[in-house]
Amino acid sequence: MIDERVMRVWAQVGKHTQGASVTVADICTAAAAGVGVDGAAVTLVAGTSTVRETVHATDPIALELEQWQSAFGHGPGVDAYATGGPVFAVDLAAPAEQIRWPDFARSALTRGVRAVFALPMQVGAIRLGVVDLHRAGPGLMSPYELADALAFAESAALLLLDGAAGAPADTAELAWQRDESSACHAEVHQATGMLAARLGITAGSALARLRAAAFAHGRRLGDVAYDVIADGRVPGGDTARRTRAIAEDTHRLASAELVTQGRGLP
Repeated sequence: MIDERVMRVWAQVGKHTQGASVTVADICTAAAAGVGVDGAAVTLVAGTSTVRETVHATDPIALELEQWQSAFGHGPGVDAYATGGPVFAVDLAAPAEQIRWPDFARSALTRGVRAVFALPMQVGAIRLGVVDLHRAGPGLMSPYELADALAFAESAALLLLDGAAGAPADTAELAWQRDESSACHAEVHQATGMLAARLGITAGSALARLRAAAFAHGRRLGDVAYDVIADGRVPGGDTARRTRAIAEDTHRLASAELVTQGRGLP
């Protein structure tokens, strides 16, 4: 079953979408309202922490915080992406945090920001960027708020992966992909690595292919990953049918260059 935390998060997102397709803006708005902060921003990071692109910010201050981190090369979001773990600036007026992020802390304080909570967007080994939340008052989030904030960050990552794969996203589909028996299992990470190595593609593209196969066959992502690990093939019945399904999936999902070079799935 989908855990209660994820259901609660997507219920909040659904209030903003009213049945329409979910966007990063919807997740940011719901996150800001749901975890007791004043604003949120989602920033993609390409390869290294020096190449950053803000996808959405709920307000001008949230956007400025992202721009300052890019310009100064430091800040909670920069550290969260580099380490792969949450980074909390609970009081930017505190000496320790002004020493750690001197230019960023001073600039944020001029805009009335006292606390920033940076959460990496990560699915398995795939790190896409960060979700930065800001607040005028100092202090930590409550455990309840932190749990929801982490769920929002994971949901944003899945939404961005859907966009990269060209798949429409909605709350039901994304919640299904976060099923506790599926998306978080080690089998998914292992199968992602196997496909990436075999096809010579990125981990993000490999995960997108796994998810597309799961959707096409109406199966859980973890079950598809297990079959890939077990026999190296996308499941689909007997050998002949599976061979045809693999050929069709490869033709649809792989690039023309990979197909003509014979580097697709056997």
